[in-house]
Amino acid sequence: MTQFVAPTLEDIRAAAARIAAYARVTPVLDAAALDELAGARLFFKCEHLQVGGAFKFRGACNAVWSLTEAEAARGVVTHSSGNHGAALALAAKTRGIPAHIVVPEGAVAAKLANIERAGGIIHRCAATQAAREATCAQVQRETGATLVHPYADARVMAGQGTIVLELLQQVPDLDAVIVPIGGGGLASGCAIALRALRPGTRLVGAEPAGADDAFQSFARGQRITSVVPHTVCDGLRATIGEPNFELLRSHGVEVITADDAAVLAAMRQLWTELKQTVEPSSALVLAVLLARRERFAGQRVALVLSGGNVDLDALPFTTRPAGT
Repeated sequence: MTQFVAPTLEDIRAAAARIAAYARVTPVLDAAALDELAGARLFFKCEHLQVGGAFKFRGACNAVWSLTEAEAARGVVTHSSGNHGAALALAAKTRGIPAHIVVPEGAVAAKLANIERAGGIIHRCAATQAAREATCAQVQRETGATLVHPYADARVMAGQGTIVLELLQQVPDLDAVIVPIGGGGLASGCAIALRALRPGTRLVGAEPAGADDAFQSFARGQRITSVVPHTVCDGLRATIGEPNFELLRSHGVEVITADDAAVLAAMRQLWTELKQTVEPSSALVLAVLLARRERFAGQRVALVLSGGNVDLDALPFTTRPAGT
């Protein structure tokens, strides 16, 4: 097995140049009502407005355009609950190559539709990490496609780290940046960029209490893989990757959790105050900040809204009026 080599700031800058023709520079929004609620100055980095509706396009696009011509001709393959799969399919489309997406049963319908619209070739599997990886390996053997792992891939990490390059241009002098953490690709890229460019700005990972393997891993000092996820944050059910855990631990990243009730309350607040359609995995960053207000009081905090692919026919914070 090839030894993992973490990306550097130079790799992240190269990724920014590589994806510039395809990815969007996403805006930063704020809301006085949310500042008052938090007791801090909040800046929301709107990655739900990225191509494909999630930050994942950055890493996928960098990986696709890093391939040689011979590698690209055989296509790419990954496993994904939705956002990374759609992002890889969209990125592959920019290069005119096939994208094979292994999708677990129970994936959000809106995210599956995004993969299909982008031209991804869907391969279904059972809703376990082992099944995802086994099916992905089988497709790779059959097609010769290059694996683009959702988070344990240096090219993907470098692409996600471009968020920090943009963010620091848009909002200098931040005290903290909060990002959702599932497999850890986003957090890894951001940690590398922040340490290189703003070592005084701390990175906080936001994790659902019902899928707190990263939180447990950091608390115990070893990677925990036995957590069975149960959370409304469907994009954050993955187990933290081995290289991601080691990298984030070495960078001193803190992980804070919030339960689903807090996530849904935060999701509703974001829809109400920012007028933005964000998914539960995005709302988690606000939920953890509000759960630990004392840690951020009076500070300038950026929160990465990671995605906005919501099933509008199954909104989690709505109820039907009586008699309907």
